[in-house]
Amino acid sequence: MLVDTGLCDRAAHVCHHRRSENGCVDCKVRLISVCSVLALPELEQLEALSQHLSLDKGQALFGQGETASSVFNVIEGALRLTRLLPDGRRQVMGFALPGDFLGLALQERYSVSAEALGPVKTCRFARHDFAAMVEAKPHLLRSLHERAGYELSLAQDQMLLLGRRTAEEKVAAFLLSLRDRFARAGHSSITVELPMGRQDMADYLGLTMETVSRMLTRLDRAHAILLVPGGARLLDPAKLERLAAS
Repeated sequence: MLVDTGLCDRAAHVCHHRRSENGCVDCKVRLISVCSVLALPELEQLEALSQHLSLDKGQALFGQGETASSVFNVIEGALRLTRLLPDGRRQVMGFALPGDFLGLALQERYSVSAEALGPVKTCRFARHDFAAMVEAKPHLLRSLHERAGYELSLAQDQMLLLGRRTAEEKVAAFLLSLRDRFARAGHSSITVELPMGRQDMADYLGLTMETVSRMLTRLDRAHAILLVPGGARLLDPAKLERLAAS
């Protein structure tokens, strides 16, 4: 669904209307994003550069190989990050959640595709405008470096996740990782949202969809979790921690 105010480029799903309500100062994820270091006048400068972009489930924010002309801050919702392999297979590389910035890498083209898993709201910044602001504000650059370190940590966690672990251990670690990431955005740390389907989880974890479903059912029957619509309630986080640490 495109934002229905302002002049919109429907092919690109971008609205060129500047946001006049719920701007950077009141942004839900400001305190957990790179913008957290900016003072009020600086936030107003940043907002002047932003465009509000809304997507429905299945719409693409950007595609692999497209010119990386924009960076995006995820405000609401979740996106699936995928890469098309040379043999035609699709690999799920990760999931973007509220507070995540996308498109910050220095490559000229996006290395992955980003697709909405449900309703998504983001802020879009022209890459050259955002880069100019970062260059003028060393504290924003430091914040970006910290963010890069956080993303490197997530990548290392994924390498461990795909390593020599059992399917049950992988699923437990995945649930805990989502819990921690959603908690940063102020979501419940007890009930973990699962905006992605079982197949996406399986592709990300290097398992089959049937195995993921079986492991979730096993954890549910062991009273470690309770499967609920759209997520899982963590009944025994300590048990999950033990599995994830194996």
